[in-house]
This record gives sequence, structure tokens and C-alpha cells, in this order.
Amino acid sequence: MNEIFSIKDKVAVITGASGVLGGSLAKSFIEAGARVVALGRNQETLDSRVKELTDSGGDAFAVEANVMNIESLENASKKIIEKYRKIDILLNIAGGNIPSATLSPEQSFFDMNIAGWDEVTDLNINGTVYPSYVFGKVMAEQGSGSIVNISSMAAYSAITRVAGYSAAKSAITNFTQWLASDLALKFGDKIRVNAVAPGFFIGDQNRAILLNPDGSLTDRSKKVMAKTPMQRFGEVEELNGTVQFLCSDAASFITGALIPVDGGFSAFSGV
Repeated sequence: MNEIFSIKDKVAVITGASGVLGGSLAKSFIEAGARVVALGRNQETLDSRVKELTDSGGDAFAVEANVMNIESLENASKKIIEKYRKIDILLNIAGGNIPSATLSPEQSFFDMNIAGWDEVTDLNINGTVYPSYVFGKVMAEQGSGSIVNISSMAAYSAITRVAGYSAAKSAITNFTQWLASDLALKFGDKIRVNAVAPGFFIGDQNRAILLNPDGSLTDRSKKVMAKTPMQRFGEVEELNGTVQFLCSDAASFITGALIPVDGGFSAFSGV
């Protein structure tokens, strides 16, 4: 039974692999026997990440590319195919919120930085669509593959202060469903597209919003805890199992799905 969950020897392209979430997934996939292609914009940082993965005995490859540039991604695709001859998995991890797109508690929608809106929506929408366009074509040509996108709790219901990020992640949920349907209808049942929706995890992008300098909860975090039945933040490693499952044959009849990994946040009304 365990074999059905295996991703051994599968070639997995991970965008944003130099970040916290991408790095955790890369390490997890290496431990599971996958061949990892770490994709990012800084070759030096990627090389450092790949060294960590290969030092542990894994098969990893660093490719510099910009997820918001089609030509850059096409060049990366050629390098990957030259080395591995195939692409089995695409994890669209690059993305996240940015400070200029976050309203302060006192600001309203009409105080929003439009340039910040443009940047965060471009990063999170096109930063997923473009890699799916380039690497998904390889999967279509070979007749198999699995794409996993990152959505958010912000796609379920309104979360204050992050309008651009919320809109972008809602678009990712819809795009996941659309692409899953299109690829299955036109290229068969061996190509699947799904998404995970992380709950609240402490990372570099949200640390200052969720934790005070002394490590105590901010007022915003207290609201999060009040709506999280598990009464804690998630650990980044707790996303790895769900993502691996979606990329394995155990999920062979799952496509277009959005799976929350959130400690019950999306299920609980707060009452």
C-alpha cells in the first residue's frame, strides 16, 4: 500500500525553492526519493539550497529563472529536459504577500498603494500561471504530470488588510479548477492540477503582523487563534505530506481540488 504514495524518481520542479516553504518541500521530496529542480531568481541562493539537498544524498539541480518571465521559464525548461528528459511534478510555491500591498489597521481600501496591488497580484497570479503554461506543456506532451498550486485562507473569506493578496489567491483557486478541467478534457486523466490552502504559519512575510517583538501574540493573532480549533499556528513541515499525497498515485482520481491545511480555521464559525 505504501508504494501508491511514492514519488520516488519523479522529477519535481519547485518554484520559490530558496524560500522557507519551497525549501521545506524540496527537502521533503528529496527524502522521499524525488529528483528536485530548485527554481528561483538568485543562482547563488539556489546553489546553496541544492548543496544542502545533495549533501544529504539527494538528486537536485538548480536552475535560475523568473516565474514572471515566459522566456526565462522556457530556457529553464530546456535545461531540465536536457538533464532529466521529463517533468513529472510542478510545485508553484513562488508568491506571497508584500509590505507595500498591506494596509495598516487605520487605512481603508482608498488608501491602498496601487503599485503594491499590481505587484502582489502579478507575483501570485502570473507567478503561477506562467510556470504552469511552460512546464504544463511538457506534461501535456508526455501525457502525464501533477501540478500543485498554493492558495490561501484568504480565498475562503475576507481577511482584512490584504486585498491584493486575497484577490490573487482567490484567482489561484479558480485557475486551479479551470486548468484541471482543461488538461483532463484535452490531454487525458494522467495530468492533474490541485491546490493546498495553508492556514496561518509564521514566516518572514507575516512575522511582524502575527508576533510582537517579545514573541507574544498580536491582536491580529489572537483573532486567528479564536477561529482556529487547534489553537496554534502551523509548522511549515505540516504541508509536506498533503503536497506529496497530491503528487502521488494515491491521488490519481483527484484533480481541481483545494485542500485546506489550517488546523480547522476554514471549518470553524468561531462559535
